[in-house]
Amino acid sequence: MIIGIEGQRLFRKKKHGMDMVALELIKNLQRIDQTNEYIIFVKPDEDNSCIPPAPNFKIIELNSKLGYPGWEQWELPRAAYREGCDVLHCTSNTGPIFSKVPLVTTLHDIIYLESISIFKKEGTWYQKLGNMYRRYFVPPVIKKSKKVITVSNYEKNRINKFFGFDDARLKTIYNGVGEHFKKVTDTKELAQVGTTFNLPEKFFFFLGNTDPKKNTIGVLRAFAFFNQNYHNQYKLVMLDYDENELQRILESIGHPELRAQIQLLGYVPNVQLPAIINQCSIFLYPSLRESFGIPILEGMACGVPVITSNTSSMPEVAGEDAAFIIDPFKPKEIANAMQTLVEDELLTSILIEKGIARAKHFSWETMAKNVLELYEEVVEELNVVTE
Repeated sequence: MIIGIEGQRLFRKKKHGMDMVALELIKNLQRIDQTNEYIIFVKPDEDNSCIPPAPNFKIIELNSKLGYPGWEQWELPRAAYREGCDVLHCTSNTGPIFSKVPLVTTLHDIIYLESISIFKKEGTWYQKLGNMYRRYFVPPVIKKSKKVITVSNYEKNRINKFFGFDDARLKTIYNGVGEHFKKVTDTKELAQVGTTFNLPEKFFFFLGNTDPKKNTIGVLRAFAFFNQNYHNQYKLVMLDYDENELQRILESIGHPELRAQIQLLGYVPNVQLPAIINQCSIFLYPSLRESFGIPILEGMACGVPVITSNTSSMPEVAGEDAAFIIDPFKPKEIANAMQTLVEDELLTSILIEKGIARAKHFSWETMAKNVLELYEEVVEELNVVTE
């Protein structure tokens, strides 16, 4: 087989969610499959060495003067057809409407297609434009795709309900957790990362961003409640977040004084995250809506207690008793969970032990094996049709 994989954003320096999933897929396919040929289609950017070389993997850089739509709708399908691909895997929700090469599409979520009032007014203009693009292109792309992959049974049910899917075309394939997310015992590494990022002695770690579903406002309200009883004893460490937006939210919730207790790290490369997570007291992931929630597993694998939500896919990923499950719409409940874990050492140790065990159920290699089986299934079905 000649398998094309869309990885448009993989060469960008600041990779996030879906980029990391596609990158892990490629790296693990390299480990398990030396037989089939792979062609990775990317957009030129600065991190052009993130995909290791392999004899049966070829990287093709495509550019477009028409930006993202031109790259995906014009350059990508032409290149895949030109290279003789038997199947083209589009990894990040969307794909080309007019593709002569049979499509496999990973549909991580359909939040942008759902009428959820909490997501309508918030978010950046870039996010809103992206949602408009997906609203237009996703339905015809999904209709055209030979197979659709999603990442949790929760999301599978949502997609089935929205599209009225034939189950034979839709498959749940769980994400994994990187092998570098683990308990770090090297004190020199921990100290070096602590110095590099000026980490506080005691802190909670929150992977928030401007996407409304991440519940940044709820977490900041919860941190304010927590500080009423633990004034200035813990700091809140956040990643790549805009300073002005943070100030705006703190003003809007009536707690501008909390700024002194919050540390913004900026963008942190994925390889450095484990050493940071290892040093936090609690890993916060009380999102409002997720299709999977990889950070839940990353926190667990690093041996820290995780607070996450009782909504969407998160209980499915976290398991019944490996995380502290809360209602993300209730900041006081988040704050109470924080206080409980700070005070209850036995519960904390139990969650740590069960979290480490839970994370071991998910691996990128297993994900890659399942995806490879799906490629083979698509090509086999196409061969039967043409015979």
